[in-house]
Amino acid sequence: MANKMLRVGLLGFGTVGSSFAEVVAATPEAGVEITRVFNRGVERKRTSERAKFVPSSAVWTDNVDEVLTAADVDVVVELMGGLDPAEGWLRAALSAGKHVVTANKQLIAYRGAELFALAAEKGVQLLYNAAVAGGVPVIPGIAQGLSGDRITRISGIVNGTCNFILSSMESGADYGEVLKKAQAAGYAEADPSADVDGYDARAKLCVLARLALHAEINPDEVPAQTISTISAIDFAYAKELGCTVRQVAQASLKEEGVSARVGPMLVPKSSPIAFSHGTQNMVVTSGKFGGDVVFSGHGAGGHPTAVAVMSDVRSVAEKSVQVRLPAKKVAVSGDVVAPHYLRFIVADQPGIVAAIAGALAKHEVNIDSILQHHGHAAERLPFVVTTEPCSSVMLANAVAEMAKMPFMVETPLCLQILVVDDKDTD
Repeated sequence: MANKMLRVGLLGFGTVGSSFAEVVAATPEAGVEITRVFNRGVERKRTSERAKFVPSSAVWTDNVDEVLTAADVDVVVELMGGLDPAEGWLRAALSAGKHVVTANKQLIAYRGAELFALAAEKGVQLLYNAAVAGGVPVIPGIAQGLSGDRITRISGIVNGTCNFILSSMESGADYGEVLKKAQAAGYAEADPSADVDGYDARAKLCVLARLALHAEINPDEVPAQTISTISAIDFAYAKELGCTVRQVAQASLKEEGVSARVGPMLVPKSSPIAFSHGTQNMVVTSGKFGGDVVFSGHGAGGHPTAVAVMSDVRSVAEKSVQVRLPAKKVAVSGDVVAPHYLRFIVADQPGIVAAIAGALAKHEVNIDSILQHHGHAAERLPFVVTTEPCSSVMLANAVAEMAKMPFMVETPLCLQILVVDDKDTD
């Protein structure tokens, strides 16, 4: 492509799509030109203020086939998200011999293996650096910069919305209020479940596991826990334990496959993950030879994501060779041996601690500490139990048993306490 313009067909002109157009317009030296734009309700987009970044010669259409099969399109850039109909569109583009650049983490997580095989068969590239952490170059960093190491664990914060919510709550904000603020700022959707319930982070974790751990895992097999049950009292107790609360995605190589989970965890203040605030993303890889490597930056928003998309497009323009790392399907276990945090809300009465200790002992879980702050009403008394390292599956069984105890006002909250043990990388 060195002697001619690389022609781009753009699918989606929303926040990221229009930001990508702006980046293209600002870098004419890249030799990239948008020739076609597909969007539903295309007339509204074509006449919007952001359309000024698209060349006047570009064709706007609400017929996706006019982009996928167009002779004046070399690269299809897909920025609409979701599995269907995006999968069919990208298959059609690859089959037509067009390169594809996408930010679609769900598609890469669930259908990546098949799409990569199709791209290889057709001799074209499928690039997806914007699928995880927006403008943070974690995907090329792992694929190229760390391909010589043996990565055994990957963990971090890959959902800017949840990080914005939890770091705001750490400063005293209420969950419901900060969620509304995130929605107003465009960080969270009207239905925030994909973010707050962990499904977005889970898909991204699976994308990273394929690269870092060479493990093909089914996102539906990875346990995901919501952040919506976290309250101000949890941050107070976390602080007393030298921790904060963050949504963490983590996967580790085990002899029998991969251990993986996503959810709110207590993160020690000594961990770099604890320093991530606002919409910042952070990914930590742990390698056998290279040790820990940290990738950090703003993961949410149109411009950071557009930078990653543009970088992929420029890779195609420069005929860069894509690093292909092997990956195989492996079993996923959600069982993690780690210390845990249990928060109870009870109607105070004699024998509560004994009953809880008995249930934990029955499931081979040892108590590490008990914390209780004064000043709470006896009918809604919060207190915390931390455990020694134990099986999360065994602990879940104990929690299910304790939830039925007559003095429980709410279902007990169980959070993993994040521990980074360098012995895991030996």
